[in-house]
Amino acid sequence: MAERRTSPGEPIARLAAELASDLKATDIVVLDLRGVTDMTDFFVIATATSDTHVRAVANYVQAGLHESGVSTNMTEGLSQGRWALLDYTDCVVHVFHPTMRQFYQLERLWGDATPVKLGAAKGGAR
Repeated sequence: MAERRTSPGEPIARLAAELASDLKATDIVVLDLRGVTDMTDFFVIATATSDTHVRAVANYVQAGLHESGVSTNMTEGLSQGRWALLDYTDCVVHVFHPTMRQFYQLERLWGDATPVKLGAAKGGAR
């Protein structure tokens, strides 16, 4: 297997997953998309319990990354709270309401991606 190039998206993805876990998001997955698509290098996918929780988790992740010097290029869905997307170019963070996550099944859609092993999580990261 070819060696994967380094990406500035990996530390962003790991921190985003940790921040989402801090705010009790569940079923947190980080997918390494290098070699699968040129769109981005990493996806962080997390589930929140309600529209309000989706907004809170997304805002918390965005604020925490901003404190670390990382700003979003684009955000979508923050006001609706069903599916918030935070685009950091090399990493895209998705925070889903449970029904939306089940409907879109990003892990299945991007089944060729490599799951990133996360450290011992406080919340629902795997």
